[in-house]
Amino acid sequence: MSATTDTPVSAPTPGNWASVIGLGLIWGGTFMVVTIALRGYGPVTVATARTTLGALALLSLVAVTGRSAPRMTPTLAGFVLTLGVLTSALPFMLLSWGQQYVPSAFAGLSMAVLPLFVLPMAHWFVPGDRLTARKAMGFGLGLTGALVLLGPGIALVGDGDLVALGRLACIAATVSYALGSILTRRCPPVDAIWLSALTLLVGAGILLPAMLLVEGMPGLASPGTMAAIVFLGLVPTALATLLRVQVIRSAGPSFMTLVNYQVPVWSMLCGALLLGEDLPGRFFAALALIGCGLAVSQSGHRGPRKSKAPRRP
Repeated sequence: MSATTDTPVSAPTPGNWASVIGLGLIWGGTFMVVTIALRGYGPVTVATARTTLGALALLSLVAVTGRSAPRMTPTLAGFVLTLGVLTSALPFMLLSWGQQYVPSAFAGLSMAVLPLFVLPMAHWFVPGDRLTARKAMGFGLGLTGALVLLGPGIALVGDGDLVALGRLACIAATVSYALGSILTRRCPPVDAIWLSALTLLVGAGILLPAMLLVEGMPGLASPGTMAAIVFLGLVPTALATLLRVQVIRSAGPSFMTLVNYQVPVWSMLCGALLLGEDLPGRFFAALALIGCGLAVSQSGHRGPRKSKAPRRP
């Protein structure tokens, strides 16, 4: 699948900043809602409901607005299929499965590592997004924070250690999102709503058969659990996917990662205050290291340099 979009990253607009702030609030509370949904449904069902409801919502939106469907070239089809896996089916499944065994605060905190995985990828695949020495130092700090977050003995994890496997699943979802962010930027020009709808549709097409095979047809649950499912499909999936695609396509994947400054803070607050989750000291140490890594990697960012006027003799 060849890269076809080489447009340099543009300066973020006020709309981009508003979208990033909104996404931080939405995604920060999502992990708490997933935990509530898992009280009545299995992880595959939760992931399937998110993608299916999100796809239906966005497909309804393109129908109401009368947007023309994109011409599906082999290149675009390849991007849509790959993005459907990397930004929808795989991370939703990994997070839902992992959150059976780890607190929602852990899942939210693991998302803070996303910008650090994007940095080396953007260096190779996004024009104008170079990996400088400062960014590399930030990557190293953040990676250390991720290892602290995973906890001691993670390298020796066995098949029976579900808590450790749950932690690895959340980190793996972060890597999947990072790859998806880079490919979203490289995707050929296409309407953002259509791209969001199609990638969610691909995710639903993958997860629906898996759900029927593994967990069967879901039944009714408590009103709170069912409300959590509907919320997951419409807000952090449909709406957030649309905002995410628009920001990445206009301001670039590195700018999009600024969402991750906010997500761990909101997820830890929601988990502790609303779900009564215990937050071990390791979480705060990891947050500090990851935050330092993000700050260091972003501190060297400058806007386009202005040409200097010739000096007079």
